Amino acid sequence: MLRSLILSLALLSSAVFAGPKVTFETTLGTIVIELNQEQAPITVANFMRYVEDGSYVGSQFHRVIPGFMAQGGGFDESLNLLSTYEPIKNEAANGLTNDAATIAMARTSNPNSATRQFFINLVDNDFLNYNMQPPGYAVFGTVVEGFDVVQKMAQQPTGRSRGMADVPKTPIVITKATLAQ
Repeated sequence: MLRSLILSLALLSSAVFAGPKVTFETTLGTIVIELNQEQAPITVANFMRYVEDGSYVGSQFHRVIPGFMAQGGGFDESLNLLSTYEPIKNEAANGLTNDAATIAMARTSNPNSATRQFFINLVDNDFLNYNMQPPGYAVFGTVVEGFDVVQKMAQQPTGRSRGMADVPKTPIVITKATLAQ
């Protein structure tokens, strides 16, 4: 009896504390990402703004490196740079790590330059973590469904296009982005 009560409370608490989920439908399949508002509130709010305004739809995963990550959200299908909101503060010191199937913000060498581009880690990328290499890359969620789709991205042929390397030869496009709370 006590064991079933503890199990019920554990299930209830995980349901209560689960973050919002974003579903990306792509040309290779569907990916569901659970966001961690508690540990990355600024990053999650920023990401959700792009989901809610619809601007991830039609963007592509423009940089895919097997054994590393798949990056997207910043370019349309023709590799035109998409407009952004103001950059956000880097939350890489939030305790979340760049493990396989986590999503993190892409940025330039300026730690506080992340806008709309994100990447999904294909493997554990410890060298991107704050504790290994300050300022690090801010993780803000986890792929909870469809990691096989992300892995399939890494199997697609890539090349150079418009001055960028590791661009899928057939664009991998986000066709729909929805938020479910």
